[in-house]
Amino acid sequence: LFSVPYFVNDCFLFRGVFLQIIVERSPRSRAPELDKKKYLVPSDLTVGQLCFLIRQRVSLRPEEALFFFVNNSLPPSSSPLSAVYEEHHEEDLFLYMTYSNESVYGA
Repeated sequence: LFSVPYFVNDCFLFRGVFLQIIVERSPRSRAPELDKKKYLVPSDLTVGQLCFLIRQRVSLRPEEALFFFVNNSLPPSSSPLSAVYEEHHEEDLFLYMTYSNESVYGA
């Protein structure tokens, strides 16, 4: 096992290959809470692929919808996360995303 400082330094070496994302449930959502919120994902992953992975973690039924938001906007599911990250990441180098089982876009 690696020590925490080694892991953090290693993550910085892979910047551009992996993205740091925090995924949280929207406060008004009735979707289940995720067991973990921090993710290190490949930069070539699309928003739709991340949505699929998160759907599996929250165990939604197939007929239930899940929507992802970045800065209160709905990114296209075909967008690479690298493009979304470049446009919306915060100063701490994390991309913050929220999810909801209801489309509250514009609300």
